[in-house]
Amino acid sequence: MAAISVAVPKTKGGAFLLDAASPDHLYSPEDFTEDHQAVARTTDDFFRQEVEPNLEAILRHEPGVAVRIVKKSAELGLTAVTVPEEYGGMEMDMVSSMIVAEGLAKDGSYANWHGAHAGIGTLPLLLFGTHAQREKYLTRLAKGEIIGAYALTEPEAGSDSLASKTTAVLNSEGTHYVLNGTKMWISNGGEADLYTVFAKIDGAKEKFTAFLVERSYPGVKPGQEEKKMGVKGASTTAIFLDNVHVPVENVLGEIGRGHIIAFNVLNLGRLKLGPFAVGASKYVIGLCAKYANDRRAFGKAIGEFGMIRHKLAEMSIRTFATESISYRMAGMIEAHLEGWTPRQENAWPTYLKAIEEFAAECSFVKVFASESLDYVVDEGVQIHGGNGFSAEYAVEKHYRDSRINRIWEGTNEINRLLGTGTLLKRAQRGQLPLVAAVQKLMGELMAGPSFETDSSEWASEIALVANAKKVTLLALGAAYQRFLANLDQQQEVMAGIADLAMAAFAMESVYLRARKLAALGRGEIAAAMSQVFLRDRMQAIEATGKTVLAACAEGDNLRASLTFLKRLTKYDPVNSIALRQQIALRVLAAERYAL
Repeated sequence: MAAISVAVPKTKGGAFLLDAASPDHLYSPEDFTEDHQAVARTTDDFFRQEVEPNLEAILRHEPGVAVRIVKKSAELGLTAVTVPEEYGGMEMDMVSSMIVAEGLAKDGSYANWHGAHAGIGTLPLLLFGTHAQREKYLTRLAKGEIIGAYALTEPEAGSDSLASKTTAVLNSEGTHYVLNGTKMWISNGGEADLYTVFAKIDGAKEKFTAFLVERSYPGVKPGQEEKKMGVKGASTTAIFLDNVHVPVENVLGEIGRGHIIAFNVLNLGRLKLGPFAVGASKYVIGLCAKYANDRRAFGKAIGEFGMIRHKLAEMSIRTFATESISYRMAGMIEAHLEGWTPRQENAWPTYLKAIEEFAAECSFVKVFASESLDYVVDEGVQIHGGNGFSAEYAVEKHYRDSRINRIWEGTNEINRLLGTGTLLKRAQRGQLPLVAAVQKLMGELMAGPSFETDSSEWASEIALVANAKKVTLLALGAAYQRFLANLDQQQEVMAGIADLAMAAFAMESVYLRARKLAALGRGEIAAAMSQVFLRDRMQAIEATGKTVLAACAEGDNLRASLTFLKRLTKYDPVNSIALRQQIALRVLAAERYAL
């Protein structure tokens, strides 16, 4: 089993707000092992040789093409990277599966086929299945003999999955559950052989349960392919369940614990969206850099214009940030799995606990990555001008394909609430000392500003990161003091706090990686990215902080809080125009994302 090569310390979820991290403890793509590099090469070769020549056929839904390619990827082990060898998998680490997600992200439609099968179509069975269930189905999923899908969403139960109306009733013989209901927006729905279906036994909310449902069971009927804005080549259908008899041995996990399966699988999906956004962003940056070099206007290549360079640089900066937080998160989770093997006792509960520890950070990765990718594809269209609006150019398809990422795996609105809510729950349970941290901060702020100066090379970045965390704690303290137990009902405030925490996490990740690359002797571009990113985010933090604090206080209390905010968000500007020019020139010279 591949393992990460960096000794990442074992930390608690949310602890990034309280503790400073070291560049030596950051996991990033610079730490990929030879095995990881081999996975990346295999994935890239597979995409170039098998997927790319068939993109038009996939887009047209030519019968059997996408399924055939998924099955071919299974021959290389790409559908079963983390599946144990005993079930036909590669038994590699989480990082390897993220590398595959990044490598296949060059096309949203095929990535959806592959991800729905290898991810949410396989993971519920891997993580929660019995040995008998895994022997019956998991090996066949791993080898691509059958295609998997995940059926949670319903017409009236999207983000609120527990509002499900699909029912399961035990028959009089006690041998089968009879399922009735409708599922919507099911990826791979039209071609899947095995569905993980969620239903309420006897219609009871407390008996929300997962079932393994074969397509061949009488009463299972996929609907017509949905007409979609993007990922048009992916299969997306409704699934109709009409008196479907499912054997009792196909109950997945425990009765009444379906939400545990759903939420844990979604946590993994949110994390995987990070490398997916990285792969898609890098591909679009490559398209745009080449176009900017080739396209001429007013007597020269448009890549020579400052505003085009600004776009290419900012696209690269956000991609660097997404890549940094995504692989940092993988390292943090892997630190909880040191020495772990799928053969040990309680292996999969241990695996799930490691992921669940960082539920808030997984939500932040999902939101940040999807919104960064949206920025990249939007500016990609703009760089192409009128051509970007034409289906003749690939960037138009990427623009449409990107939009779904802010909706699935839980909408970004839901994930903002989950991120902040998870931090608060951890604090209430005594798992995260946020109250003590807020009290310490208030004492520090009331004591007045410190006039000590630090002239070391990274002093400005260190201060910016530390102050971003302090602003988050300031807002958390003010919000809790104002709303107490009703804070979770203040969605705008909760979302604002999530944005502050997410920005702090991203800022620290970018800064740490820039320092790490500098120590490796190749940190010039990363340092430029860090300088620009940290200051731009601090501007956003100040604006969001004002909004949150104004909702939580008034009069003298508000004025005092705003004074503290102003002190914490103060920084010396850098020549961001020159730094972006430097970044863009590297991208234009390489005609791809480049550090």
